[in-house]
Amino acid sequence: MKSLLWFLIGIVGGFAAAHVINKNPTGHELLAEVDARIGEFTDRIGEAYRGQEAKLDEFVSGAKDAASGAVSAVVDAASSTKAEASDAVSDAAETASDTVTDAAESAKD
Repeated sequence: MKSLLWFLIGIVGGFAAAHVINKNPTGHELLAEVDARIGEFTDRIGEAYRGQEAKLDEFVSGAKDAASGAVSAVVDAASSTKAEASDAVSDAAETASDTVTDAAESAKD
């Protein structure tokens, strides 16, 4: 609780000192310069943040495209495998049917 009190006293004291300094023309120029430097600093930080955000967006977009391509390749491979398996089963069934028909004809003879 004591630390909070000292913290609040420091904030109030800082505002009071800034108000007194701002009344003096030289102090007003000093505070304007400090404000300009703070503005420049925050602008640079903002630009850096937006730059990093753009890089991250590009990375995420590339990862999504790569994942989408991989999924499409797997789906295509599964579809072609399914079609090949279906064709193989049809061929095997046809061969078995032909064999049974040939065997039945041979038995009739």
